[in-house]
Amino acid sequence: MTAAKFPVHGAGLGLRRTLLGPLADQPPPQVEFYEIAPENWIGVGGRFGKQLRAFTERYPFVTHGLSLSIGGPAPLDETFLRRLKRFLDHHGIGTYTEHLSYCSDDGHLYDLMPIPFTAEAVAHTAARIRRAQDILQRRIAMENVSYYAAPGQEMTEIDFIRAVLDEADCDLLLDVNNIYVNSVNHRYDAEQFLNALPAERVVYFHVAGHFNEAEDLIVDTHGADVVEPVWQLLEMAYRRFGVVPTLLERDFNIPPLPQLLGEVDRIVETQARFAGLRPTRHAGQA
Repeated sequence: MTAAKFPVHGAGLGLRRTLLGPLADQPPPQVEFYEIAPENWIGVGGRFGKQLRAFTERYPFVTHGLSLSIGGPAPLDETFLRRLKRFLDHHGIGTYTEHLSYCSDDGHLYDLMPIPFTAEAVAHTAARIRRAQDILQRRIAMENVSYYAAPGQEMTEIDFIRAVLDEADCDLLLDVNNIYVNSVNHRYDAEQFLNALPAERVVYFHVAGHFNEAEDLIVDTHGADVVEPVWQLLEMAYRRFGVVPTLLERDFNIPPLPQLLGEVDRIVETQARFAGLRPTRHAGQA
């Protein structure tokens, strides 16, 4: 995917309701796009609905879903997908992303569960992604997720991700923090994993903070500042893929806006340093 084909550009920020007022009062020029979880906004009217509409009319937006449960055992929620399509169309948002995981069976599990890394799960998940794309009339991007166990594993995480993307013919939301978290928790080389991902499917990046539970256990929380090893991995990602649009996620413990924008500034500065650099290619990789 070339720079001209990215759905957004520059540095982005996850839009939370607590930020609506500060961002409207002093729009930060360094934030070139915003991301929302559609489940938090579908059907919302009144003051918040009007505020969101004012933002989506003014800025480029992407969406990152929380509840599609794309790899789950329960039937795909096609009613939700049709409501989602109406929401995306209403706000003029072309990009929808979700987690390569599942979060429900007969009811919501309130967590992102790991899909077994098996050929059967590849076929099951890819078929559901294709159906979701048909209903939404959009390509969707799946995010590489953090996970803490790999039940029934028959293939590596990277082989599973690549197989799903290929069979579903969908795109990739590359979460840099999740690669780092998993590399510590599951003891693999983060740069090697990064280099094995398909460049042509990447639509944008995520960076976020996490919590160190122990020396060999990191919990993906989005509730802290981005740590230095993740910034370093982001630089590796720019060397590998070029300057891809990059969004800062912060879900709680949200600091004052100037402090939060300091991390966005670091994304902008890093992108500027790597602008014009030719992406690297690796044997057998796109």
